[in-house]
Amino acid sequence: MAIPAKGVVKLEDFEIPELEPTQILIRTRKTLISPGTEYAFYMELPNTPGKYPVYPGYSNIGEVIGLGESVTQFAMGDVVASGTAHASHTVADETKVVRVPDGLMDDHAVFFNLTAIAMQGVHKARIDLGESVVVIGAGLIGLFAMRLSQLSGGIPVIAVDLDQSRLELAHNFVADDILNAGEGELPEGITTVVIEASGAPPAVNTAFQLAAQRGRVVLLGSSRGITGEVNFYRDVHRKGLTVIGAHELNRPMYDETPGFYKQSREWRTALQLMAYGRLDTRPLISHTFRATDFSDAYEQLKARDPKTLGMVIDWT
Repeated sequence: MAIPAKGVVKLEDFEIPELEPTQILIRTRKTLISPGTEYAFYMELPNTPGKYPVYPGYSNIGEVIGLGESVTQFAMGDVVASGTAHASHTVADETKVVRVPDGLMDDHAVFFNLTAIAMQGVHKARIDLGESVVVIGAGLIGLFAMRLSQLSGGIPVIAVDLDQSRLELAHNFVADDILNAGEGELPEGITTVVIEASGAPPAVNTAFQLAAQRGRVVLLGSSRGITGEVNFYRDVHRKGLTVIGAHELNRPMYDETPGFYKQSREWRTALQLMAYGRLDTRPLISHTFRATDFSDAYEQLKARDPKTLGMVIDWT
């Protein structure tokens, strides 16, 4: 699947390349649209390269159907997760693929990468048992950040959003409490940890407002634009805040340290949380599309309906 130009999406034929010694060939079963990132590239929003074609997607569940001559970690028929694009077949190095636990349904496992993106932000927050956490943005990344904060010991975990339907979903899914940012002024300094997961530039100032003295603000969402005037003396410096950038590309390649873990480790952890019943992604599936209807999926994405969350693509 390709985005050849702004606002255009189409399926393209391609030839499967010859495998390198450490590569595996995967026949895709399910992929997941990443709503924020894919919409941003589709519509050429700020802080995207603006260069086309783009081949989007980074959450792929499939079956191993080919092995390079040096592959040792996988066998034919293994079900695997990889950060590869929306495509019927894909090739990945065996070091960049993880095995899906037995019995975990494809529709659930396909959320592994968005869970891991939220996870690296929560790891960087270093939440202590009993600390309060506010998550701004009740999209997929925000919802996963809420659940992972709760699993890390955050009490209470509070969701903030402008849309009441998303707040109600958050409350049903995991949040201990909710705050509608569109209904009056939000309180000042109510929480130790704030995780900004919306990517909306104004929400950065909201995060500073909500953080208590010596609190931590984690910028997890990818902001698509420039935040307006920030009073750093009043809102950051005098409050003694720690501001943490948490883009997933800052994961370590080799050496891990507390709070900074390799992508493959967090993929495995995400899948294990699902397999052990600690994380249920089923309430987050809002749409399922066949691969041949990919243009319909992107029309749904373009509509920006707040009820649109997990959009699963079926390649079987």
